[in-house]
Amino acid sequence: MTVAEIARVLEAGLDGVTDPEALVTGPPAVDSREVVTGGLFAATAGANVDGHDYAAKAVASGAVAVLATRPVGVPAIVVEDVQRALGVLAAHVLARLDCTVVALTGSVGKTTTKDMLAQVLEQRAPTISTDRSFNNELGLPLTVLRADGDTRYLVLEMGAGTKGDLTYLTGIAPPQVSLVLNVGTAHVSRMGGGKADVAAAKGELVEALTPDGYALLNADDPYVLAMAERTRGHVVLYGRSPEASVRAEDVSLGDGARPSFDLVTPTGRARIALDLIGEHQVANALGAAAAATALGLPIEEVAAGLNAARRRSSGRFEITERADGVTVINDAYNANPESMRAGLTAFRALAGDRRAVAVLGGMGQQGDASLAKHEQIGRLVADLGIQVLIVVGDGDQRAIAREASGTEVAVHTVEDVTEAVKVATELIAPGDVVFVKASSEYGLGVCARELAAL
Repeated sequence: MTVAEIARVLEAGLDGVTDPEALVTGPPAVDSREVVTGGLFAATAGANVDGHDYAAKAVASGAVAVLATRPVGVPAIVVEDVQRALGVLAAHVLARLDCTVVALTGSVGKTTTKDMLAQVLEQRAPTISTDRSFNNELGLPLTVLRADGDTRYLVLEMGAGTKGDLTYLTGIAPPQVSLVLNVGTAHVSRMGGGKADVAAAKGELVEALTPDGYALLNADDPYVLAMAERTRGHVVLYGRSPEASVRAEDVSLGDGARPSFDLVTPTGRARIALDLIGEHQVANALGAAAAATALGLPIEEVAAGLNAARRRSSGRFEITERADGVTVINDAYNANPESMRAGLTAFRALAGDRRAVAVLGGMGQQGDASLAKHEQIGRLVADLGIQVLIVVGDGDQRAIAREASGTEVAVHTVEDVTEAVKVATELIAPGDVVFVKASSEYGLGVCARELAAL
């Protein structure tokens, strides 16, 4: 599109533009370091950095123009709200493309499932998928605007922090396939306080379908299963339930706690051996398989893609093997009770006879149930037989330490990440397996990376 065309779509003004017919041929970026020649720079204002201050740098790096809320001294398309403008532009561009939109949501497992599905579909045709967990009102339009005329599949992870979020996102990118993984307690305090409120928000994804769309629902989650009543699309169930048309049978854990299972679909049966860690990955793989099957891929292609799939996004059970035999697992991108339970269980299975050291922070946005949820994690640490526990911070996460104390777990409490690194470094011995997890606001990813680099 030309700069003038973009301005017309956005009903925007131009400032400092000497050539309105200049073509924008690359995707937009919100980081001036990621600008590509021919692209657009979107100047967003964050808590600490204002992109408008980097407008000149972005143009010098090759941006044709800057999407901004004010003049910036270089060619600019001036709008009232940059984030909203990106959404409008994404919807306009997507309407011109001939590609299938697959949208997925859930309380846990979104990014891993999205990465698996993308790897399955990439075998068949050009596929664009969400980068990392860039799944919000800013990340989704940026993903859409990476698509071009060759793109056949657009796999969009959609996050929801409050009710209405998914309605907004599906308004930008209406899905032909909607995949709902599960309903947990992530963001529960911002959605109304209960799982039914979370389900109300997540179900917006299937409400966005037209009658010829597909709603892929986890048959093993009653909150998700109930969403069948909220969609006009064709309902397809997946899971371990015998009622699921895409299901797992004969599940087992092999070396390194990697799961295997028989994938059963309407087109046949195939053995799947995942390279990912933990039995909880079976549900994620089934979600990806259900989506690929709905898109018409035969089971042979689905199985080949799943068996070849590898972890793509950092901070999610990211394993580093140190030279001294210590294994460090960075699972600190985020945490809620469901993901903490799954991660700890997989970690303990992976550790086997080796000493297991857990470095845990808090789980955010748990509302009035926060203290009880952290207590449950403390009991789980003890029940799993984890030998060493380091709890970081002095909030509700201290309940993890209290519940694990008095058992065979050696419990340590520290104030911050710096102290966590120091204490963990002193405690860790060659051969240990170390698991680091917390909600992202606690910053334990820094701790995991420092321990991995020792």
